[in-house]
Amino acid sequence: MISAGDFRKGVTFEMDGDVYEILDFQHVKPGKGAAFVRTKIRSVMAGGSKELTFNPNDRYPAARIDTKEMQYLYNDGELYYFMDQESYEQIPLDQEAVEEAIKYLKENDFATIRFYRGTPFSVAAPNFVELEVTETEPGVKGDTASGASKPATVETGAVVTVPLFVNIGDKIKIDTRTNEYLSRV
Repeated sequence: MISAGDFRKGVTFEMDGDVYEILDFQHVKPGKGAAFVRTKIRSVMAGGSKELTFNPNDRYPAARIDTKEMQYLYNDGELYYFMDQESYEQIPLDQEAVEEAIKYLKENDFATIRFYRGTPFSVAAPNFVELEVTETEPGVKGDTASGASKPATVETGAVVTVPLFVNIGDKIKIDTRTNEYLSRV
């Protein structure tokens, strides 16, 4: 059991027959009245998010979330297939589960899959990936004001803001948590 007073980002708990993950929280102690915890939570299975307030003494069962490193194989048009490296079992996931991570994954890349009671519900790309630039405007010589940048599309379809010297065909390193360009490879 976890009390609402112990809520932190990333904590998962069960409530009303569903599993929720804390996206944001704030402990509030008003001048008058009792303290409370204001939260933004997301349903792990359904994906929707909502804002709720809790009494710090409320207690909920903690939800056990398992993670597994799996290899992204291919997309058949509607489902994305991942393979367990130990058992070679393949699991299909829909667009909603892979939405954020797939823009950084190429075939045969590894990703972290999160499971609740054996059911996969989300995919996380590695924190840093190296991808090739497939589309960007050429940098104009002399247009080098400090901090100048331009958008670039990489081989997976993600759009990243890059410095002017990056050209088509360059491999770049990207931080997938912030969608930021880090360096050329």
